[in-house]
Amino acid sequence: MLYKIWMSIVKEFLLLKRDLGGLIILFIMPLVLVITVTLIQDSTFKTVSDSKIPILLVDNDKGSVSKTVFENLEKSNLFSVVTRIDNKTISEDVARENVFKGKFQLAIIIPEKLSSDLQAKVDQNVEKIVSNLGFADSTAASEPQRIIKEKEVKLYFDPAVQMSFKNAVMSSIDKMISQIETKSIYTTFEKQLGEGSTNFEQKSFISFKEIIPKINNKEIRPNSVQHNVPAWTLFAIFFIVIPLSINIVKEKSQGTFVRLRTNPVSNLVVIIGKTITYSVICMIQFYMMVAVAVFLFPSIGLPSLNIEGHLALMSVVALFSGFAAIGFGILLGTIASTQEQSAPFGATSVIILAAIGGIWVPVFAMPKIMQIIAKSSPMNWGLDAFYDVLLRNVSFLEIIPKISLLFLFFILTTAIALFYDKKKRAV
Repeated sequence: MLYKIWMSIVKEFLLLKRDLGGLIILFIMPLVLVITVTLIQDSTFKTVSDSKIPILLVDNDKGSVSKTVFENLEKSNLFSVVTRIDNKTISEDVARENVFKGKFQLAIIIPEKLSSDLQAKVDQNVEKIVSNLGFADSTAASEPQRIIKEKEVKLYFDPAVQMSFKNAVMSSIDKMISQIETKSIYTTFEKQLGEGSTNFEQKSFISFKEIIPKINNKEIRPNSVQHNVPAWTLFAIFFIVIPLSINIVKEKSQGTFVRLRTNPVSNLVVIIGKTITYSVICMIQFYMMVAVAVFLFPSIGLPSLNIEGHLALMSVVALFSGFAAIGFGILLGTIASTQEQSAPFGATSVIILAAIGGIWVPVFAMPKIMQIIAKSSPMNWGLDAFYDVLLRNVSFLEIIPKISLLFLFFILTTAIALFYDKKKRAV
């Protein structure tokens, strides 16, 4: 039995050796992919102080409010403020045209008399309060107040920018304007009650503090590497579905499988041989990805993947993810009649599993219905297990449910393949 399995493994490696170019692509493609994607996404996990976003600011106010907005934007380390183009002061029309053509991502238009009208409105409100308390002159309070219309700070966004960027900018500016209004109210109260009679603290009373988990008194901060290496490792592992299914189809079309069946070799032995062979390939892929993340990434300006104390559990997750991919490949190769069926369907199905599994878009950001569907993707189980090990520092017992699902997927798809093959040969 063991000899038959060994010879089946040798046979699989000989088949793979015939397509050496395809095998090299199978290893090189994931490495190029993980390096490229991680480089692109790395800036989203870090501060962008090294790459400020240029934005246009049109100041029609020329007052204290616009000056404060300008200073706060400059201090934010997020934006570089542009107020002139070709040595000419920017108008609203020029700003709108430049943003809508994609030359700038954002333009902020500060309306006329914003500072003076804001102060006038605050004065009116404070006078009402002070008058009701009996501190103000009754004749002054009875004078008719002029109507002050609300002011709008216009924001022009490049139509191509993401909604998350828009929401972040609008929230930041709204907070900035609120702080300016609050400061104006405090200052007006001080004037009404007499200079030096009170001392308002300008610092926010309520603040937010992120509590970051620690291991050995070291903070665990997720970075682009910890997110991308597991995701694209899974993507690479599942891409073995294509060569595996193609080889099975080749065996059927070339008569190899029939010759194997005429020998005293069960279909189960053949599948065990394929499983062991492709499991080795999956683990080689995994360790190559880890080696690149640990040794190459620091030399190209990316964070190194911290695998201290995690490698053993990560290997377990990679192995069981490989089992799931192999089971899917065996099923596809058994059902497909031609390579033209297996290759496109294999590639498309892997991309679909990756899309719904959270490889490209986080599951929590998906619509509710897609979040439910995502739970059915083996890539989602594997990705969650990798995150549990790398980011949540869980034990082996805590990943058993997820790797059990992956192994059950392998057993189920392999069983269906065996049943389908038996029925087909019985006809």
